[in-house]
Amino acid sequence: MSTPPQPPQQPEQPSEAPAQPSAYPYPNPQSPAPGGPLGFPPAAPATQTGQQSIYAQPTLVGQPVQPQPVNPYLQQGPYPVVGPPPGGGGGGGAGKAVLWAALGAVVASAAWAAGVFLTGAAADPDLAGYEAPSNLCTSTDYAAFKEEYAASDSSPTHNSLKDDALDESLCSLSLKKTGSTYTDAYLSAQVDLHKKTDPGPEFTAAWKNYGDSHTGYDVQTVTGIGDEAYLVSNDTTSGSTSGSLYATLAVRDGWMTYMMSYSAYYSSYDSDKDPPTLEEVTDYLKTDTRAALEDLGG
Repeated sequence: MSTPPQPPQQPEQPSEAPAQPSAYPYPNPQSPAPGGPLGFPPAAPATQTGQQSIYAQPTLVGQPVQPQPVNPYLQQGPYPVVGPPPGGGGGGGAGKAVLWAALGAVVASAAWAAGVFLTGAAADPDLAGYEAPSNLCTSTDYAAFKEEYAASDSSPTHNSLKDDALDESLCSLSLKKTGSTYTDAYLSAQVDLHKKTDPGPEFTAAWKNYGDSHTGYDVQTVTGIGDEAYLVSNDTTSGSTSGSLYATLAVRDGWMTYMMSYSAYYSSYDSDKDPPTLEEVTDYLKTDTRAALEDLGG
């Protein structure tokens, strides 16, 4: 349903300045020249031949000088005017404003340069001797998990990245128990060498508070591995052979971060009737992460 048009609202202040008498002949003797800010004309250079200054108004001989109307848009603002009013020497108030802005930029640049001089350049990356191999699967020690899942994965997945800011390597493995036809669980590992920025604050924020952003996950602080480490887990098996079990051990050592993750999904149709418990998986992750970090040179 349409609504009747509303009467136009009166603005609190006029959108344009009222026309003021002007010495400019364009477009007519009683209208200001176009292009001036806020409705008033720009100042005419006092040195141009044949042009009248906006501060000089023509008078008739024998007639008293009429007071000029005040332009309401030429009021002083809350900040003091720097320099002489328009029409004075040195380019006017606009020129002074540009000069002060330029001076402020120089002062700010000098302060920034002084700060860099005093604090020094960015800190060198603390990689703690670690390397990110092109094939992390050949450097991922998961001997503890092999005690549970003896069958080897014949075609693990891996990839890597080399860049001035980051070296990264990943590996994904399928875990099988002896005699299993299909995959019983999955194991993945990832190492990141942060060469430009310290990952510490973001690493702590992401993993220490993981439970706040992911419902149902438990977070435990792990000591004795790297500078800091967190175990994040979610177990819905309830001691039965149905449900899922997920666990990740995330480690930061200097500017190196490493993660090893385990995941398994169970149903009554699975051949694995005796899956490992969360406590057992946690022990495997700690043992194999320590061994992997040693293999990576830390």
